[in-house]
Amino acid sequence: MVSGNRRYVIGVDGGGTKTTLALADLRGKILKIAKSGPSSPRNIGIKKTAANLAEGIKKILPKGEKVEILSIFVGFPSVEEEFKSKTGEIKRELLRQKGLSPILKSRLTAGSDQLVAFRSGTANKDGVLLIAGTGCVAHGWRGKKEVKASGWGWLADEGSSFWVGQKVYQAVLKSLDGRGSKTRLAKLIARKENIVSLNELVYSKEPNEALSPFSHLCDKAARRGDKLARGILAEAAEEQALAVSAVIRELNFQKTEFPLVLVGSMFNSGIVLFIFKREIRKVAPKVQFIRPKENPVFGAVRLALERL
Repeated sequence: MVSGNRRYVIGVDGGGTKTTLALADLRGKILKIAKSGPSSPRNIGIKKTAANLAEGIKKILPKGEKVEILSIFVGFPSVEEEFKSKTGEIKRELLRQKGLSPILKSRLTAGSDQLVAFRSGTANKDGVLLIAGTGCVAHGWRGKKEVKASGWGWLADEGSSFWVGQKVYQAVLKSLDGRGSKTRLAKLIARKENIVSLNELVYSKEPNEALSPFSHLCDKAARRGDKLARGILAEAAEEQALAVSAVIRELNFQKTEFPLVLVGSMFNSGIVLFIFKREIRKVAPKVQFIRPKENPVFGAVRLALERL
């Protein structure tokens, strides 16, 4: 049982594969973390999203004591792109879940997982976020102005691991049939997929199942001196910088100090990180780069506290 103050806030970081929830006291101290099923309205619909959120909230509530939840902030994936006008419907569906209405009442705020990710890295309300994982999106806030660039889905998503995976796949096939230069990527992929011929990869497996992990192999090959692989990563970093620079200019951050929060697996590549930072400093020399050390749900707790 969680002891002490019986008045709490809850932060929720929704995702396409899981939902992470944190119970915190009014000073922001995390008392309990729980997980439940996915909460992406795009992937599973509003009703199932609400059901999974309700399951997580019930898991995280202290047992055996009378509880007052003063604020709850839920960051949803795909809210900015598709569901911004439907947050009210999501809230109503959540309040219909058994036992939650008396606890939550009107204290629930639904927002973007992008805002949650940004606030996991900084207490500032103004600044820029770049997520570069499976997808890629840049998002910025300054006062009442909010700007987004990239993040248009898998047909674009320049600078993401999926996009890098596509480039790797194309380069390997060109190398295979003589249209392109030789690359050690072919051997790395063959070893990873446990295949003798890359024809097996082309004809026995859906390419989109394998593309994102290819970004890791691309970094490995680049660190071993593969020029083609390094070129792909350099292009990814430049695409990321292009998106962030568009947001910086729109918010007029070029000459001011501001936080730029970097989230996602693409920044595990030292090559990508170095080139990206170099390009951004050309546009905004006073930028402060931040890679959050905390779980993104900490950002949701911060937002819940601010709404008290």
